Amino acid sequence: MYAFRKPFTAGTFAELSLGDFSYKAILIAAQTTGYTLSKFIGIKIVSEMTPARRGIAILGLIAAAQGALLLFALLPPPYNWFCLFLNGLPLGMVFGLVLSFLEGRQFTEALSAGLCASFIVSSGIVKSIGTSLVVHAGISEFWMPFTVGGIFVLPLILFVWMLKQVPPPHHADQQLRSKREPMDREARWSLFWRHRWGLTGLVLIYVLLSIGRGLRDDFAVEIWRDLGYDKAPSIFAKSETLIMFGVITINGLAIIIRSNRRAFLGALQLTLGGFALVLASLFLYQREILSPFAFMVFVGLGTYVPYVAFHTTVFERFLAAFRERGTISFLMYLADAFGYLAYVLVIVTVNFWTSRTQYLELFTWTAGWMSLLSMAIVGMLIVGYWQRLPKEN
Repeated sequence: MYAFRKPFTAGTFAELSLGDFSYKAILIAAQTTGYTLSKFIGIKIVSEMTPARRGIAILGLIAAAQGALLLFALLPPPYNWFCLFLNGLPLGMVFGLVLSFLEGRQFTEALSAGLCASFIVSSGIVKSIGTSLVVHAGISEFWMPFTVGGIFVLPLILFVWMLKQVPPPHHADQQLRSKREPMDREARWSLFWRHRWGLTGLVLIYVLLSIGRGLRDDFAVEIWRDLGYDKAPSIFAKSETLIMFGVITINGLAIIIRSNRRAFLGALQLTLGGFALVLASLFLYQREILSPFAFMVFVGLGTYVPYVAFHTTVFERFLAAFRERGTISFLMYLADAFGYLAYVLVIVTVNFWTSRTQYLELFTWTAGWMSLLSMAIVGMLIVGYWQRLPKEN
């Protein structure tokens, strides 16, 4: 899916603008707006989707996204920015459909960690492929996203077919976790209202993580350039691959914790540690103790460990610890919807105030405040859930 979503961010579109706004920022805001709307739509569609329809839905959504990339290549700028809104609109529901195959199992954390590792390393790999097509193959920045997507069409079909072969959770899985089933509107509202204060805190943390991760991911080219790596296309894949191995190892190990209460609280403590790593990396980089490459890797690790923990453990063990029936996709899409909405607002606001954004400065400032605020919220949640979570044998 990332091959149809992220390659365009490898372009700089430096010679283009729309009024006083950077054209790349407009493109990112357009796609992210479509992606955000998709998350709100997905709260209903993904949480109600039956298992038999998931595979064909994934293929249909990505086909629509590739069609939008073709329009992006064919229409001249600045009239093609809306095509990226159309590209993001279907893609926002793909992750939830894939995650629905994996949840509610005793090995869900390991499976989800692998899934999340794919979107960490995929973002870097497709950016490297996109940059190479522009630099070495002479493909324009407007045709490059469609070309990258075309490279991945056959692997997409193969792996969706393989995903369809995954068997449903068996009885032992349901005993260890909780039964997962589609949720209608009444079930979704009832679950949120019963846990409104805790879920609100968790969603706020996820919103802050989404802003920090989004800036680092979408403006990686500009941030790396400001760090002195403007002529190294492979830098994206190298840094994100290192982060991926750290994230998948740390989050995947949650499967060894059988107690849902301990795993949930442990995930919150892990989140706290990730934010502490971000702050430490900022401190050491500003004092020139860390190299720019090490700085980006450690900040990425500190951001992605809690971000992925939400996908692998936090919401999965939340449902299991409270023995709630439902689907993790509902909680993920609730958090994702507001996370992407906040990120769009940040992008629009920043580019409204200035047309020459210093993305490295913006990223470091955001990462610092994101970590401080999130650590305060996580601390309160740990205390609250320590008292509220049911005790287990």
